[in-house]
Amino acid sequence: MTELELAVEVAAPPDTIFRAMTDWERQSEWVFGTHVTVVAGDGKSVGSEIDARTFGVSDRMRITRWDPPHAVEVEHLGRVVRGTGVFAVRGSRFVWTERLDVPFFFPLVRPLFVLMLHRSLQRFARFAEEYR
Repeated sequence: MTELELAVEVAAPPDTIFRAMTDWERQSEWVFGTHVTVVAGDGKSVGSEIDARTFGVSDRMRITRWDPPHAVEVEHLGRVVRGTGVFAVRGSRFVWTERLDVPFFFPLVRPLFVLMLHRSLQRFARFAEEYR
């Protein structure tokens, strides 16, 4: 199991940060190479499912915790990506945590993966600060 946690300061109120981070269909505006769709439920409640397609690889997730404006937790259901993810708002910080069972080759791609997440968080801060 691998754990990653990255955070970014956002100049926006917690409820705006929460709404921006859970606007699944617009996630492609800040997550590099990813397109997200809601595939079951409303995307805003426990049991809803979303599919994040990153460079053609599907990462289907089920929402297991919905606690606005504090946190959303998901269970990764895919063959490649398994584990849990948490998007949390802590004051003016957006914190992205992943606890993943990763493929054997993950140590080779980890630096690029972390760089991609870091850049995505920087883009998220701008996205959330302008979110409407």
